[in-house]
Amino acid sequence: MIILGVDPGTASTGYGLIETKADPRALEYGVIRTTPDKEPAERLRRIYQSIKDIVQKHRPEEIAVEEIFFFRNSKTAISVGQAQGVIMVAASSNGAKVFCYAPLQVKQTITGYGRATKSQMQYRVRELFQLPELPSDDAADALAVALCHYHSRWPLRKTLQ
Repeated sequence: MIILGVDPGTASTGYGLIETKADPRALEYGVIRTTPDKEPAERLRRIYQSIKDIVQKHRPEEIAVEEIFFFRNSKTAISVGQAQGVIMVAASSNGAKVFCYAPLQVKQTITGYGRATKSQMQYRVRELFQLPELPSDDAADALAVALCHYHSRWPLRKTLQ
């Protein structure tokens, strides 16, 4: 099975694909970046099209999206919520099921600590997937969301060590 994990954002959206035949392994990961001087609709269209392209290329059976958390700035929360919405529509365009996970749940699953820092998540994801280099924080978060989904759906599989 292929799972797509997504870390929504309007400036940068992380994505990570994992394959779960035996032990989960990272297939592809990266960041979709948008230009700040573009209109909001254009930025959302770029995110939508990029996620749709990834879904069409890899055909993930399930998609895991990180939920937005409380922001001090309501304008930021709204724009990230809009990005999350277009991601969910694009991700489900091939009929895959979409699941959402809170950041605390993802961090708890991956590091054992729900308040882990970005760098702790990056290092842990690198270690778990035996990646050659440290992924960006957005890509690491996306891989972590995919792995969190894998472990929440099949909790009796090999535990994270």
